Amino acid sequence: MLIGIDDTDSPQGMCTTYLGAVLARRLIREHMRVREARLVRLNPNVTFKTRGNAAIMLDAEGDPDRAFAIACALVEERADFSCDNTNPGVAVVEKRPDRAFYEKAVKDFCEIDEAVAILDGAGAWYKGWKNRRGLIGATAAVASVLADRTSEILVYREPQRFGTPRSVDRASLFAAEAATFPHTWDTVDITNDVVVCVPHTPDPVLFGIRGESPHWVMTARRMIRSEPPALEQIWVTNQGTDAHLVDGKIGALREGLSYRVRGTVAEVPKTGTGGHISFMIRDGDPAVRCMAYEPTKNFREIVRQLVPGDAVIVCGSYKKGSINLEKMKIVSLGKAETVRPPLCISCSKRMTSDGKGKGWKCKKCGARADAPDVQESSRTLETGWYEVPPTARRHLAKPLCRGEPEL
Repeated sequence: MLIGIDDTDSPQGMCTTYLGAVLARRLIREHMRVREARLVRLNPNVTFKTRGNAAIMLDAEGDPDRAFAIACALVEERADFSCDNTNPGVAVVEKRPDRAFYEKAVKDFCEIDEAVAILDGAGAWYKGWKNRRGLIGATAAVASVLADRTSEILVYREPQRFGTPRSVDRASLFAAEAATFPHTWDTVDITNDVVVCVPHTPDPVLFGIRGESPHWVMTARRMIRSEPPALEQIWVTNQGTDAHLVDGKIGALREGLSYRVRGTVAEVPKTGTGGHISFMIRDGDPAVRCMAYEPTKNFREIVRQLVPGDAVIVCGSYKKGSINLEKMKIVSLGKAETVRPPLCISCSKRMTSDGKGKGWKCKKCGARADAPDVQESSRTLETGWYEVPPTARRHLAKPLCRGEPEL
């Protein structure tokens, strides 16, 4: 059987993965076998999500009636029902539903009625609380098929420590990154000297290590010194796979979806208030704005070097008319040109404009010129892929250390 659970947490506490880890242990105590624990990230642009829009799935053997009862009892015991935005859902199926629902949930938006129809068609045991929105994630989790998969070990705190400052040795995190990268990633952000894997929210997670396999996340985990944990769980995940991206075309992008888009830089990037950088790309007549926000840090230095004519592929979510960049490929470089008024041959001084469309004129001798002085500048920017730093990376975004994205 496959057991899916979603939407039990809130910004104030709890964590659906923690509830899943506790459930796995309760099922085992009931003499059921848990074959796999899966963490499924869904569309990161869903506005009513709590943090990472994650659902969990346990692949288990045993009595579905009993497993469903245990899961529901645990949700009622641990979910944060005080939060208006917490609407749990539990689903148990004996056969995986059509994977299309998972694909839609990770790339697009789903409705509660769609999930219920799929669960009814699958003869599922299911229950939703409050507005039952969690049934969407629970259904997507049991329907999930991961074409690409990674691992994450999540280490959880003792309950009496929830909401208190975490104690994780910083030096050991940097040492673990140095010893296991690129087989693990996003433990720390070396360039910006920031710890990434330790959350700051009052939930049960102490830290999490992401990597290619259980072997690699465990290798890194063993190097980390911290306060005593309560329990640990290795999850199979779709994190770091770009599962959320779809191919898009400028002029036909939908709000709230995440895209790969090809285009040509149409203007010099502009730095706005707060250090955010914007530029336009176009594909023929349609154009779209791309944004590199301040949290993307050093990635912005690459964006600043773009010039009109650069051919790019940009990846990111489309929100409020802009593509919020997660990574970018510079396919080819345009010419970086400096345009200045022409130099008067007689006076060796720069001419001034004689009016729109009237060319240039030397103030001293009256000599005229029709064209400006255009000089091509050398560029240090290279073609290839560039990505935001670990501090700004979304859960689903595939890091370049895993290889170049498939196009």
